[in-house]
Amino acid sequence: MAYASHIINHSKKLRNAPKFLRHEHAILVRWFSKDARPSIGKRDDIWKIRRHCYLSSEREIVSRSTTNGTIAMFGIQKRNISMMPMEVRNPTVGLAFNQRFSCISSQIYLRRGFSSDSGLPPHQEIGMPSLSPTMTEGNIARWLKKEGDKISTGEVLCEVETDKATVEMECMEEGYLAKIIHGDGSKEIKVGEVIAITVEDEEDIAKLKDYKPSASDAGDAAVKGSSASTPPKEEVAEQPVSSSEPKTSKPTAAPPVEDRIFSSPLARKLAEEHNVPLSSIKGTGPDGHVLKADIEDYLASHGKEALATAPKARTATPAALDYTDIPHSQIRKITASRLLFSKQTIPHYYLTVDACVDKLVDLRGQLNSLQEASGGKRISINDLVIKAAALALRKVPQCNSSWTDEYIRQYQSVNINVAVQTDNGLFVPVVRDADKKGLSRIADEVKQLAQKAKENSLKPDDYEGGTFTVSNLGGPFGIKQFCAIINPPQSGILAVGSAEKRVVPSSGPEQFEFASFMSVTLSCDHRVIDGAIGAQWLKAFKAYVENPESMLL
Repeated sequence: MAYASHIINHSKKLRNAPKFLRHEHAILVRWFSKDARPSIGKRDDIWKIRRHCYLSSEREIVSRSTTNGTIAMFGIQKRNISMMPMEVRNPTVGLAFNQRFSCISSQIYLRRGFSSDSGLPPHQEIGMPSLSPTMTEGNIARWLKKEGDKISTGEVLCEVETDKATVEMECMEEGYLAKIIHGDGSKEIKVGEVIAITVEDEEDIAKLKDYKPSASDAGDAAVKGSSASTPPKEEVAEQPVSSSEPKTSKPTAAPPVEDRIFSSPLARKLAEEHNVPLSSIKGTGPDGHVLKADIEDYLASHGKEALATAPKARTATPAALDYTDIPHSQIRKITASRLLFSKQTIPHYYLTVDACVDKLVDLRGQLNSLQEASGGKRISINDLVIKAAALALRKVPQCNSSWTDEYIRQYQSVNINVAVQTDNGLFVPVVRDADKKGLSRIADEVKQLAQKAKENSLKPDDYEGGTFTVSNLGGPFGIKQFCAIINPPQSGILAVGSAEKRVVPSSGPEQFEFASFMSVTLSCDHRVIDGAIGAQWLKAFKAYVENPESMLL
């Protein structure tokens, strides 16, 4: 470090760095090679260094803020680190630097911070990671490391509650956890907002005890705080108005201009409380304004009739309601926004059909007998429905698609999302390649995913990449029939109702028999699935349900 400072202080080129940046639009690069030869390159030269940086995993990007400007240095280190985007805090150099290296992507937001003015040691800011495509903010469930602990690459730092699940956040580099900005249970932290500080040397931990993120990092929180501090202004508006300020008051009604009665706000309020008509009072204020004293004089002279009506006004106030405010969970907020987006932007239409499930129930009984004999898990009606839906999608692939503004994307894989209700909200874990898996495999995966959803331990791979959704409210809740909202960007969702026995005609005249029928409703995106295509899919699905042996072929 002392050697680098010596070079900076005695280099004529570096001493004129601000002027060089202002006129040449250059990026200063300090390169330490075997000969320790400094070089200064312009914008095009940075690509050579960047390419060289990609080829070696032992080089690290470091930024040092000086009084005159920011100098980006590339140095050879003994240990391997991941290439991460680093913030260079200089309005001239930082813009070009970040633009050139913006393609070095990561889910974890890291920034190198060096400050010669504040006396802070070299440190690294860790931002709230983006752990799902729809995540804009997250919560800290708990920290698995505490301040002062040594951390290694791959170790779990903390558990982050995303918009869909609780995900473990791993360390990207070795060092020490110097400062935790947001502790256990912190809520609504924006993606990229600083949550912790790490250092490389253990003796630097104490120097960052009072560290606070810069104003730019806390900008979102400041805006949020300022908007939250505005309501107290209402208290000022409720203060009594002096009777000496009646000139700008407005009338209580809108009679013709020649019959308008002017009064002070306090006089109007007093008159309303005692049911006193302002037209019967002569104002003594400027230009005939009715004042509070005029109302009081009127009540003193006509007190008995006026005061008799006052208690009625007070007793007419309704009683306050008892209620409890339940905070939104992350999954409930994102589910609400996605479903609102779906209903507002996707043209839904619905197709309903009844399918006889007698053979399906019989097949399930036979399969469960085999499962119990072999020690496997029982197969549910919902598992058979998932299999039938997947095979119908393979038969009618137009329904296994999604809409974009340029084209309709038809998926080759059939991945079925299964709606699971939990105390935290609605989860939709995915069964991948459901058309190619056996019923026993589907049953095992659905049970495992449902358990992980209830424990709030789903990973992004457990719920991303679905192409169609099945929502079953019939089996667990006995709902006969319902219409589900499409899960974007998918174009269809199947709502499964309960099975009920019905009387149906038999083969002979005046002969009847009982059969069990299940109502299913397909919600379609009309931009992708035309009515005839949706009907073909339901026809294929019904055929698999009513002849379940065909699913085993």
